[in-house]
Amino acid sequence: MGMFFVILIGAIAAVLANRNIAVFNDGLRPIVSEHIEGKLSRRELGLTAFAMSFGLVIGFGIPFTLSASIILIHSILLGTDIIGIVAPKNKWGTPVAALIGGIYGWGLMAGLEGFVKLFDYLPVNFLEPMGQVGDPVVVTFMAFPALAVAMQFSVKKGIITFAAAALMRQLAVFVNEGEYISIGGNAVAINQEGMALIVGMIFLFAFAMKQKPDGDASIDLASVFSEKVKEIKKNVAYFMVIGALIAGATNMLLMAGDPISLNLLADGNQTDAGIAAAARAIGFIPLVASTAIATGVYSPVGFTLIFVIGLFSPNVWLAVVLGALMIFLEVMLLNYIAKFLDKYPGVRDSGENIRSAMTKLLEVALLIGGANASNAIAPGFGFFFIAGFYLLNEAAGRPIVRMAVGPVGAIAVGIIANILVGLGIMSIPQ
Repeated sequence: MGMFFVILIGAIAAVLANRNIAVFNDGLRPIVSEHIEGKLSRRELGLTAFAMSFGLVIGFGIPFTLSASIILIHSILLGTDIIGIVAPKNKWGTPVAALIGGIYGWGLMAGLEGFVKLFDYLPVNFLEPMGQVGDPVVVTFMAFPALAVAMQFSVKKGIITFAAAALMRQLAVFVNEGEYISIGGNAVAINQEGMALIVGMIFLFAFAMKQKPDGDASIDLASVFSEKVKEIKKNVAYFMVIGALIAGATNMLLMAGDPISLNLLADGNQTDAGIAAAARAIGFIPLVASTAIATGVYSPVGFTLIFVIGLFSPNVWLAVVLGALMIFLEVMLLNYIAKFLDKYPGVRDSGENIRSAMTKLLEVALLIGGANASNAIAPGFGFFFIAGFYLLNEAAGRPIVRMAVGPVGAIAVGIIANILVGLGIMSIPQ
């Protein structure tokens, strides 16, 4: 059933991209809108989609998918963006996009199982050490609201937000150690990173909502882009289907919406993964909503709340139903969200700052995690390789995005270690 879900997700996502209805890459939506308006040819759109997404699939989505044996949604939906847009938008191009998208989804699932089995036959099985790539991400994720506040408002407010989040985390640790909270005589542990994250998000939105519109009146996004919103609503049935499938696949722990929740799932912390996914979704609503309203092109995962539905639903079928309902409500509420963003421009502007903050945090955390994983695979050489790899990548103008340097570098060290052991140049690490 899981394979069936993933194949359908690949096929439907490719069709949505092919018909210019929805793309996953946030930066691609305005460009698809340009094509819809006749300002960009299909060929130019296809080349742009390939240039924007291919490197992220290879350097970001696939390494995370392999490190946790769970599909990171980027690895499938960035790929289907390319497949759908490169295929011609005509009576035969759309079925071809669906077919190739489905095969691509099947390939990810089948290839993932094959890769996991392959590791058992290697002299140096580096699959387990690869899990260390995500360890710093889970702990440092709670700092992103403070960074977003510092970027949008001031460093002083960022420090205040960070201090409050850090204090909440230590209070949660204190409460857990003292076992002060119990249900039925059993001590209940509070998620310390989750509590810190909640406090940080409260500070972020409190500062954002205090920011007033410039001038006497704000632009009514819902009115200015009413036709584009109508276009999104017209296709709500497609979004409901893919939203239901993704929520179901997430409930089966086949996929995750971001590296943080993926690594938590890999460690068996489903509740914590749900909290992290919820914080990310809430933070991304302004970005996804504003780009969708302005372009008329939606995201196949909506506001990403379907991942939260999948992680907290008790079974797959309830996740499917609630996932479809959630994305339906998102689309139907776009006009009201637009009015809210007009009323609070600070919240609207926070979307891009949140994304930038998450990116910067992941760049640092994944580099540290990649170095730790590499050193576990090949002690000494691992640190040396990651440091050199990072610096040479910077000198070359970053052909590999910074976020991917740690995971890609750890995979490279694993391959090199196996070659060296095979040649007898290096002993198997204990």
